[in-house]
Amino acid sequence: MTFRLLISLGALGLTLAAQDAKTPAKPSPASKPRNWSVPRTADGHPDLQGTWTNATLTPMDRPAAFTGKATVTDAEAREYEKKDLATNDIDREDAPILKAINGANAVGGYNNLFIDRGSELARVDGVKRTSLIVDPPDGKVPPMTDAARTRLAAAMRNYNKYDAVKDRPLAERCIVGFGSTSGPPMIPALYNSNYQIVQTADSVMILVEMVHDVRVIRMNATHQPKSVQKWLGDSVGHWEGDTLVVDTTNFNDQTAFRGTAENLHVVERFSRVDANTLLYRATIDDPTTFTKRWTMEYPFVATAGPIFEYACHEGNYAMPDILGGARKSDGASGSK
Repeated sequence: MTFRLLISLGALGLTLAAQDAKTPAKPSPASKPRNWSVPRTADGHPDLQGTWTNATLTPMDRPAAFTGKATVTDAEAREYEKKDLATNDIDREDAPILKAINGANAVGGYNNLFIDRGSELARVDGVKRTSLIVDPPDGKVPPMTDAARTRLAAAMRNYNKYDAVKDRPLAERCIVGFGSTSGPPMIPALYNSNYQIVQTADSVMILVEMVHDVRVIRMNATHQPKSVQKWLGDSVGHWEGDTLVVDTTNFNDQTAFRGTAENLHVVERFSRVDANTLLYRATIDDPTTFTKRWTMEYPFVATAGPIFEYACHEGNYAMPDILGGARKSDGASGSK
């Protein structure tokens, strides 16, 4: 990984009617194929186990080209997908995505073989979606509160600090993946968008390919005291019919999904809709950051895997180069 990549991806990572966050409105059930039934574990609950990917070309926020259109026809989708893949062909020297990742004057370190953005818009209920966000209906992240904008501006000023390793972002330090890949909410990134789910009667484990983050969802439990804060929050799950509902609180003040902090509350829903698809829905609620709660929905598609090794620190010379470059810059400018 490179420092330039993490900066740009951190920026990229910054993507139904109002409802109670503890009991978000249930999505309309996806139509299940004929002659297929939900596989079940020994305790009778739906079997969500396996390796899945959420890679998709569908952006978090609805593009201007699709204003007012939550879904598109397959023909419209193909036109968008073709243009998106061509425009963001990372092997092209003039590709906008290449400039975003590597910087205007940087030497490229990534190519199409390295990344995996998917090749299609996300398909739900047989129809292609134009945004991951389904609520608000405009497919856009709601406005931030004034306090959140002030907090985020201060955080961005600190982003340019290079005095010590602890000043640098978490993804640069290989603590959690960039762009909320591990979540919650678990959002598609440019690569390593694979997840492995393992179930027992009292726990559900989600292994995230990016940085090998591991989420352990405690079933039918209660949240730990507010004073116990975690990088990925405290996730407690229960079953509502055939849907796994996961309630996560107790985030620390450093993970900061899109400017959020300790008050972030995420409710996720996992539903097995066919042999190759999990429908994932996440409602984000933080009244100290957003003017209203909002919801995303998209598929996790079965993949053969495997979960590849992500040796974030191994052979990683980015951090000494970043801090070393800052010291050299300080010397050139006379800073102390």
